[in-house]
Amino acid sequence: MPPLQGRRSPQDLDRTDAPLPRLPGHRNHPLIPIRHRHGGDPHAHRRTTHPHPCRFGGPPRKVTTITPEFTPADRRAVLDRAARLRQLPEADRDAIRLAQDPKFPRLLEQITATGGCSHPVHLTGSTTTLDGTTGEILHHYDTRDEPGERLLIRCRNRRATVCPACSRLHAGDTYHLVRAGLLGGKNVPDTVRHRPRLFVTLTAPSFGPVHRSGEKCHRRRYSGDCEHGRPLGCGAVHESDAPIVGQPLCVDCYDYTAHVLWHAHASKLWDRFVIDVRRRLASSAGLVQSHFAQHARLSFARVAEYQKRAAVHVHAVVRLDGPNGCDDKPPAWGTTDLLAHAVRLSAKRVLVRTPYSPAVGELALRWGAQVDVRPLHVDGDGPDDDAVAAYVAKYVTKGASETGAGVDHPLTGRAEIGLARVSEHVRSLMRACWHLGGLSEYDALRLRAWAHTLGYRGHILTKSRAYSTTYAALRAARASHSADERKLGENTVTEVAWHYVGSGHTPGAVQLAAGIAEDLAQNRVFAREAMADRGWDE
Repeated sequence: MPPLQGRRSPQDLDRTDAPLPRLPGHRNHPLIPIRHRHGGDPHAHRRTTHPHPCRFGGPPRKVTTITPEFTPADRRAVLDRAARLRQLPEADRDAIRLAQDPKFPRLLEQITATGGCSHPVHLTGSTTTLDGTTGEILHHYDTRDEPGERLLIRCRNRRATVCPACSRLHAGDTYHLVRAGLLGGKNVPDTVRHRPRLFVTLTAPSFGPVHRSGEKCHRRRYSGDCEHGRPLGCGAVHESDAPIVGQPLCVDCYDYTAHVLWHAHASKLWDRFVIDVRRRLASSAGLVQSHFAQHARLSFARVAEYQKRAAVHVHAVVRLDGPNGCDDKPPAWGTTDLLAHAVRLSAKRVLVRTPYSPAVGELALRWGAQVDVRPLHVDGDGPDDDAVAAYVAKYVTKGASETGAGVDHPLTGRAEIGLARVSEHVRSLMRACWHLGGLSEYDALRLRAWAHTLGYRGHILTKSRAYSTTYAALRAARASHSADERKLGENTVTEVAWHYVGSGHTPGAVQLAAGIAEDLAQNRVFAREAMADRGWDE
């Protein structure tokens, strides 16, 4: 609604001597009658005269203009714009403020460039490209011309619960990273698809019986109760998404201490596993273990996933290369069967011992009894390479709230454990982390700092150096492809000065970013459907 002419404050509405407001086009409007305050006398209205030239020539004549009077109902209808805005939600008020900014189109361009990132990083500064010989300025960019004098960039958070837009991008990078190590591409030769390759799953050991999904939960040969008076079995049939799945049958019998310490040493257990596989391969080939690197190289990419019982297990793609990595063929003795045999034996053999504690003692930590080793073949006899890459990428982007294991942010105090939206089983694991983290013998494990992940300190995705490309290389290639290519020459010097000034969106910008992210996701779906209809490969 356009601003009113002659607007008055609410205090002036009760004054009879204050000038009355007039709506644009209100005068002489055929549907608005002229009201009078003086008993309905048609001649008792206000008159104002002004000179008006006669259209037939001659001197100006007096012309009377009638100014309408407003009733209290009309005055209440003329609300102040700020008062009306205060009645709107905060997000709507902020969206209106942004839309009225002259730089609003540029703000939309920045949010679109970040893919609708939910929590972008704000930078301020400049970039100047100079000719290295003459010192001439070839290109200059400064954030002083941007909305709020800031530039928005992606947060690059991998968790879908934190930022769906950046999580989707991270999943795509993970897919291409794993797929390149299976089929080639991204500077990896296509010959890797003919190498010995395995898809390996390693699980955590049992820390106590838990409820399971399927045809039966627990039907023990000998029924009875545990020492705490709880049943040792459960004859119910649980759905896979039932909340009770993964919960201990007896919380007092469950070994929460061993569960937390196994998480804290899981990365070290994986390192010992990889070393032992190399040693077994060397022994099987009749080589000195220290000379294995001169004949072959073990490459891998592995991802950690939380099970229903909140215990981490590992999915890994293992490949055997020559001594120079993916560019070199493995030796003749390096077969898929030999690699699978070494993996199975190492998974049963390796162990890690915890530091001795007077309260806990010394624990020997191993992999679980369930070990799955599946060869990957080019002829399709086995798991599909694309399916394996998609499977790994899916679990990389899952947040803690999706897996039901912990929370997505570190805990600042023990009181936060009781307020976290987790199951009682996970809450007990977090409390165990906090308790063990207070023991001096476990200071190096930093259990309190990692209580939100139940003591697991490793990365969700790790890979060997020679497996395939890197996240940094994928991001650099994407930036080079999307940026405007400027022919600045080879002899150039770039001076940059950037500073962090904040992060996140205002309430109105949050709605804009969510809408843009949804539109971009829908466009990708339509594009894939169109490519599938035309028979094109994705």
